[in-house]
Amino acid sequence: MEEGLYTAHETAVIDPGCKIGDGTRIWHFSHIMTGCVIGNFCNIGQNVVVSPQVILGDHVKVQNNVSIYTGVICENDVFLGPSCVFTNVINPRSAINRRGQYVQTLVRRGATIGANATVVCGHMIGEYAMIGAGAVVTKDIPAYALVVGNPSRQIGWVSEAGERLEFDEEGLAICPHGGEKYQLKDSVVSRLYTD
Repeated sequence: MEEGLYTAHETAVIDPGCKIGDGTRIWHFSHIMTGCVIGNFCNIGQNVVVSPQVILGDHVKVQNNVSIYTGVICENDVFLGPSCVFTNVINPRSAINRRGQYVQTLVRRGATIGANATVVCGHMIGEYAMIGAGAVVTKDIPAYALVVGNPSRQIGWVSEAGERLEFDEEGLAICPHGGEKYQLKDSVVSRLYTD
């Protein structure tokens, strides 16, 4: 096991052969499995399972009761809400072993997945997207999108701070939290940087 300077509660199970970054905290009854990679300064809540080959970037926050199955990749600054669920096989059956058929799910930088949401495997959740509590993701989600419901549907856009964006007739919006500017063009949102 490659060890950084992380802390783990005495009830956590950390299998040999995983990589855990500096400053990461692992809480009660969590299981970190062989072959996973957890970045620096992550927070792994209680009763969390991180399966083999899962990759978590830096500053990822995983709330209680989340299972992150093989095939899931979370980039930096991702937030996984309490009891959210990932799948990793399209057509699971108890009597058929499909271990070689895991389908990748990519959660891009800064995205949030709300409490009790379900992400069906094989999809990409865009940068800073926000998946509402209880939503069921069945398709790719664009960057900065706000989606809710079952199946999930987009109801708006959010800033990097998670604030709702209201675009004017020219396709411009300002984050009410920090004042950053965003542009909506051809159904794509991007942050505008000024010198």
